[in-house]
Amino acid sequence: MILIKVGGGKTINWDYIAQDLSELLKKEKVIVVHGASGIRDEIAKKLNAPTKTVVSPSGISSVYTDEKALDIFLMVYAGLVNKKIVALLQKYDVNAIGLSGVDGRLWEGKRKTNLYVQEKDKTKLTTDNLTGKVEKINASLILLLVKNEYVPVLCPPAISDENEIINTDNDFAIAIMAKAFGVKKIISLFEAPGMLKNPKDEKSLISKIKKEEIENYLKFAKGRMKKKLLGAKKALDYGVETTYWGDGRIKNPLKNALQGKGTVIS
Repeated sequence: MILIKVGGGKTINWDYIAQDLSELLKKEKVIVVHGASGIRDEIAKKLNAPTKTVVSPSGISSVYTDEKALDIFLMVYAGLVNKKIVALLQKYDVNAIGLSGVDGRLWEGKRKTNLYVQEKDKTKLTTDNLTGKVEKINASLILLLVKNEYVPVLCPPAISDENEIINTDNDFAIAIMAKAFGVKKIISLFEAPGMLKNPKDEKSLISKIKKEEIENYLKFAKGRMKKKLLGAKKALDYGVETTYWGDGRIKNPLKNALQGKGTVIS
């Protein structure tokens, strides 16, 4: 089984991904996890509730999620984007079924009630942030779908142990899923050729990163890229052998990633 994570950028080409996926399914079982940040930000702005990003004292950026932001998140991720992706995959004879982490308690975690946010030289505490980390997977439901020839297409949010809907991090959820299913390969596609030394220079590709050296590359990771890198480390700690990062905008994105044409982390 291969886990495929696709970023939420607006220039991701799902037709190219679907074409590759239809071929990959001839020899592998696959689970797809997707984002939708680009469209979420666009719709949030139109609704006069622009997405707010906060930074932790350790320098990790994340989306601040209050009730209004969560409503927009649900509308875009579990509704609009998830169903459009499912319909597109069906067009390429990929028997996709779309679910959020809330459905069937697919992704369950604990809400992080206290969030520390760094604002200039001050650290502030917020208590109304509806986020949390996935700690538990409903593996039996996912396996039921996979065994019956469905391709699960999953997205956040998750559900808390107290039945609250919570925003969660895809990269960490992928690592927990990999542990649950004993996955050895993860493919992560986004709007870049892979990990870049200079985010503004797509020719500055870092082609290989060793597991034990991941933390040395955090200095090159800007914004959410830090979470991607830490998520990859967590997945490797849980038994994944290789994570492939590749460009989700180009033809044959899955094939190119598996051939090591992006960044290979192992």
